[in-house]
Amino acid sequence: MIILHADTNHPTLMKQLADAGHHNIEGYQQSREETLENQHLYDGIVIRSRYTIDREFIDAAPNLKFIARVGAGLENIDVEYAEKQGVKLFSAPEGNRNAVGEHTLGMLLSLFNKLNKADREVRDGLWHREENRGVELDGKTVGILGYGNMGKAFAKKLRGFDVEVLCHDIKDGVADENAKQVGFEEFCEKVDVISLHTPWTPETDQMINKEFISGIKKPFWFINTARGKNVVTEDLVEALKNGKVLGAGLDVLEYEKASFESLFANKKNVAVSAAEPVPEAMRELMFLQNVILSPHVAGWTTESHERLATVIAQKIIGEFGEGDEK
Repeated sequence: MIILHADTNHPTLMKQLADAGHHNIEGYQQSREETLENQHLYDGIVIRSRYTIDREFIDAAPNLKFIARVGAGLENIDVEYAEKQGVKLFSAPEGNRNAVGEHTLGMLLSLFNKLNKADREVRDGLWHREENRGVELDGKTVGILGYGNMGKAFAKKLRGFDVEVLCHDIKDGVADENAKQVGFEEFCEKVDVISLHTPWTPETDQMINKEFISGIKKPFWFINTARGKNVVTEDLVEALKNGKVLGAGLDVLEYEKASFESLFANKKNVAVSAAEPVPEAMRELMFLQNVILSPHVAGWTTESHERLATVIAQKIIGEFGEGDEK
């Protein structure tokens, strides 16, 4: 097969495909429009999040047999139309779930112990011990919203702590030895920590909003290593200010570009013009002491970089076998 690679990935991806007899085309510099012009030449496309693959894109590719996304989700692909056209879809949540689990735990422990705040203060010559007194994770109830690959990986990381782990998911029967599945009412009643691990869908869009937050019985800590657009930032900021949310660890943000490669319109984190101002909620979020931010890197480790590539390569080879050049 002739396979277009729209994004750079770990070299093992193309090596494994080439070793299996497939022909790789590097299209890293091609725009979406340039790719569309030649899409009839390709049997498959491998992408991360550089552009969307919609009905127009798929219709321009009569020979397209598969679309592979080197990541966990498929939200930049028109899944329903691709499947209707008989195009196979591959993703690789197995490839970075461990990285996400570790990052989530790291954010939570940093919040509990005010590590980022304390670090900044000591670097500024301040020695505030009482103000940086932490709290312990043991004895807390951790709630995981969305119990798929990422949620399960985080729950596994919690096994060394004396905590109750609850999960809530739209699917029944997802619980395992690391988490008890409960209904939404019990989830809201008991949790001290909420970790979000849901994909971005019409059902989850802006699900963490004022109504959701007010429905949680106790003040709680919030971690999001899933998708930024599942959270209404303005409502979260208000809850952080009034104490309903005790602290937040956010690896993803509502304002991210669809490619996940940038946040603001330029690299200086300011608006290009008055027509595209940085939202006030984002400005406030950046200065809150009880917030930890990272640039969508929870699943972005050295190990996951290679693992994601290997998973995708093996799925393609497993489905289509070896090419003619083998």
